[in-house]
Amino acid sequence: MARATFRIWRGGAEGGRFQDYTTEVAEGMVVLDAIHAVQAAQANDLAVRWNCKAGKCGSCSAEVNGNPRLMCMTRLSDLPLDKPIVVEPLKAFPPVKDLVTDVSWNYEVKKAIKPFKPRPPDAPDGTWRMAQSDVDRVQEFRKCIECFLCQDVCHVLRDHRLHRSFIGPRFLVYVAALEMHPLDAEDRLPELRAAHGIGYCNITKCCTKVCPESITITDNAIIPLKERVVDRFYDPVGRILRVLGKGDT
Repeated sequence: MARATFRIWRGGAEGGRFQDYTTEVAEGMVVLDAIHAVQAAQANDLAVRWNCKAGKCGSCSAEVNGNPRLMCMTRLSDLPLDKPIVVEPLKAFPPVKDLVTDVSWNYEVKKAIKPFKPRPPDAPDGTWRMAQSDVDRVQEFRKCIECFLCQDVCHVLRDHRLHRSFIGPRFLVYVAALEMHPLDAEDRLPELRAAHGIGYCNITKCCTKVCPESITITDNAIIPLKERVVDRFYDPVGRILRVLGKGDT
């Protein structure tokens, strides 16, 4: 078996430092396996959040060599083992202990988004009629596992710390799943423009790049939402039509 060194951040809200641990690694191992090996043999008090170990719960998000990743899906064979592998907590959220961060802000944001509001049924029997293409459009967004890697890599949250002004790419995807649903009748555009801060996104596509579910966050969710906001609030022709009662309100 080979040996590799893992440079793991240890500490909490008050601060911390990196500490090196060397452990045996074998073919097929992922970063989470190595973290567990270190935890079992060298650092029993090492805090790490995980659950399914199958890339579906989103719990083991961390930064590996500076890249937001799911530790359970990051194979050691894809990393250079001749130098320390740096593992640290997500930077967009407050540290709790070691690799665990406080992501509760995300759940508070979700509560502030207007929920699904179905339009009246299309038929007397209480059913609706939908085009399959409209149904298919929102299915992509439902793949999100809320790992918050897209939130972590977003410079608005990571670097500028605008958590009070911007809901981040994960929840723009959530809004898109509601806004583009063929049955939804709620209006969320005023909130997107103001409280949700969609204007802060400058579509660098870094969120799309790190998504473990390969959701096309920028092109399929954020840009269409931006277009709806622009059409509603910044298109002079549309504004005139609304004043004249010829456009949607």
